Amino acid sequence: MTRSEFSRAIAVEFGEAYGRSLVLDLVLTPLGERTAEQALAAGVAPREIWLALCAAMDVPRERWHGAGRPEPKR
Repeated sequence: MTRSEFSRAIAVEFGEAYGRSLVLDLVLTPLGERTAEQALAAGVAPREIWLALCAAMDVPRERWHGAGRPEPKR
């Protein structure tokens, strides 16, 4: 997941305003007690941040793949 895909996934799942608030304000324990914005700045992979955010916000697992895309085939 690229940073632009991360941003798109946030906007699709949470909406522009609320998604931006989550990225800036929600402290995520799995990311070392950092916000998504701080984790991005520290070089954490956007996919790792997206998954931590989905877990924290109780996003249904079928949407964890991001931005309304079908789950990848295995």
